[in-house]
Amino acid sequence: MAAALGFRWDGAKTRLFSRTKPDSYNSDSLIDFLKQLKRFVGGRKVILIWDHLPAHRSRAMKAFLQSQRLWLQIEWLPGYAPDLNPTEQVWNNIKSREMANLCPDQLEEANKAFRRGLQRLGHTRNLPYSFLRHAGLSF
Repeated sequence: MAAALGFRWDGAKTRLFSRTKPDSYNSDSLIDFLKQLKRFVGGRKVILIWDHLPAHRSRAMKAFLQSQRLWLQIEWLPGYAPDLNPTEQVWNNIKSREMANLCPDQLEEANKAFRRGLQRLGHTRNLPYSFLRHAGLSF
């Protein structure tokens, strides 16, 4: 799962952009995710707050990020600071609601539950702002 939780500069709107895939994300799949994010935001400027996952710091990713500076600015989180990352609260919220006590027989069942949670979060306004406030990044 990869996600971007977006906030308009004036606080008037939030958006959740996410993608799932069967295996883990690497530099190539994250670059694809960022290309999709660019289309999703219509090329508008984005400040992306990112942790230091190895795939975020690879040579391929650095080269890609360098070529995207017109629309994408990266701000790095400290080495280990999940409490400062608003998207961590997205995962925590879904795990405590849609996936609480879930013992799926198949990966698809877990994926459906997770997507239900993403839909719920995508249709709320105040909850994503609470994730931003929790990280100490509110407007």
